[in-house]
Amino acid sequence: MSERVPARRVLGLAVPALGVLAAEPLYVLVDTAVVGHLGALPLAGLALGGVLFTQVASQLTFLSYGTTARAARLFGAGRRADAVQEGVQATWLALAVGVLVIGLGQVLAAPAARVLAGGEVAAEAVSWLRIALFGAPFVLVTMAGNGWMRGVEDTVRPLRYVLFGNGLSAVLCPLLVHVAGWGLEGSAVANVVAQVVSACLFFRALFAEGVPLRPRPAAMRAQLGLGRDLVLRSLAFQACFVSAASVAARTSVGAVGAHQIVLQLWTFLALVLDSLAIAAQAIVGQALGAHRQDEAKRFAWQVTGYGLGFGLVLGAVFAALSGVVPPLFTGDPQVLGEVPHAWWFFVALQPIAGVVFALDGVLLGAGDAKFLRSATLLAAAVGFLPLVWASLAFDWGLVGVWSGLSAFMALRLATLLVRTRSGRWARVGAVW
Repeated sequence: MSERVPARRVLGLAVPALGVLAAEPLYVLVDTAVVGHLGALPLAGLALGGVLFTQVASQLTFLSYGTTARAARLFGAGRRADAVQEGVQATWLALAVGVLVIGLGQVLAAPAARVLAGGEVAAEAVSWLRIALFGAPFVLVTMAGNGWMRGVEDTVRPLRYVLFGNGLSAVLCPLLVHVAGWGLEGSAVANVVAQVVSACLFFRALFAEGVPLRPRPAAMRAQLGLGRDLVLRSLAFQACFVSAASVAARTSVGAVGAHQIVLQLWTFLALVLDSLAIAAQAIVGQALGAHRQDEAKRFAWQVTGYGLGFGLVLGAVFAALSGVVPPLFTGDPQVLGEVPHAWWFFVALQPIAGVVFALDGVLLGAGDAKFLRSATLLAAAVGFLPLVWASLAFDWGLVGVWSGLSAFMALRLATLLVRTRSGRWARVGAVW
């Protein structure tokens, strides 16, 4: 048996996954640039509305990551049809939850925005959010589709599907916002178009597999069991990022605009690094499904090295581009004046993020969701949230907000390294 998983296999999974992961934040960056030229207030509205909408996908990551983990084990055990069935059941869950999100979101959009910001910023956010919510079921279907396809090592078709939808929307966004004169609402319409188109392509791929499409309650319950821990983990993430957005919004319009720009770049680079985590999920899941425990353990450290190297490169690149990138998003001097308060934290965190995301992928592929839940809750409660809210109380601004993110990432790094070294995560078998 080879001592290392061939780099070619890792890249064969990671590069198409990177395209899928990068497509959405790239579109959001385009969206941010288009809306940013409307002025600071619409940009602040997009920032707040975007944070609220992100809760949909962020709280339901089990539809992609959990499905990948379960499908990969079954695929590794030679049970492809059963692996695809995981995708069928995840798609049913996506549709049911998406409809619920639309209804609840329309009711809660205005109160949630007022709690986080208030005033004109909240009004702008609600006008965007009420439209964007209609894309929720299609976002979730796309997540489920990516999940089962990654599990069976089919990462090229999802890339084509997502790029087609988002490419169409990237063309529509400036046309609707500036040419048609729809303003901020035009960006929300363009978002929904992208989500509908991509979801339809994933539906077609699932139908083409020829597996039964009826819902199976027992399988969905099993997915929800894994989903429970991943949802709690995601709640910890979102408590942090919603708190950060709220503190920035209460600091100044310039601060929330700057936070939006740097946060979207952070999200983009996080997903670049997360492409390794996608490869790790599939490879670790398949190895454990095939009872190759030693291969899974060796690969955990192999992908950690890859993550550290990529993080160092990204940090160096964006340190060099500190004076070039922010003006691409806005010309507002108030926003640009606040950007440096977050920028250097963002740069310094890239190597840490590279390791953290790689090991997240290893443990997600192993189905070690309970540990990931507990470790993330600890890092949020001890690291991020105290510093973020102290930043509001003591007027530390974006420096305080991004100090909280730094503490959060450092704690996650420490817990992940200890867990990976223990080897207790590497349980073999097609199911767990």
